[in-house]
Amino acid sequence: MFIGGVILTGGQGRRLGGADKSALELEGKTLLEHAIEAMSEVAEIVVVGESRTTTRKVKFAREHPAGSGPAAGVLAGLHAFATLPDMVAVLAVDMPRVNASTFRRLMLDAGRDGAVLVDELGKKQHLCGVYVAKALLKAAPADAAGVPMKALLKPLKLSKVPAVGAEARDIDSWDDLDRIGD
Repeated sequence: MFIGGVILTGGQGRRLGGADKSALELEGKTLLEHAIEAMSEVAEIVVVGESRTTTRKVKFAREHPAGSGPAAGVLAGLHAFATLPDMVAVLAVDMPRVNASTFRRLMLDAGRDGAVLVDELGKKQHLCGVYVAKALLKAAPADAAGVPMKALLKPLKLSKVPAVGAEARDIDSWDDLDRIGD
């Protein structure tokens, strides 16, 4: 089974004053490097966002138009693979506590169309999951610009996998970055 990875870095970082989240550092590594490490067991990674130097070879792609949202980003990532993966691991760059173990649990518990991480309140973290690539493409609208990830995933039958520790935490503000390790 070919498992690909899509890392989304294209958020606008409004609550961070427009800072590039992928370049923020936590524990001596950028958030992009944390995301790449989380996908250490994934065969091929597509990063949807601005191209930059990374420690692992990845492919870069952009959603069209740039900044048109995470669903458009995931679909742009899927279209960037030379061969469509059977499953795609999806991760927002601002979730640095997700790791390879997270994706192993998601794969083990995947339902018919995949699995999504849920936080301690049971809220789905749509930008951390594993999805059947063909199911995502089947659910895709003709124009995904502005389509919420929740809407793209609505027709899919997904298992919910509880987060362990701080896995479901994301960084939307400077305070979030300061507290992510707490």
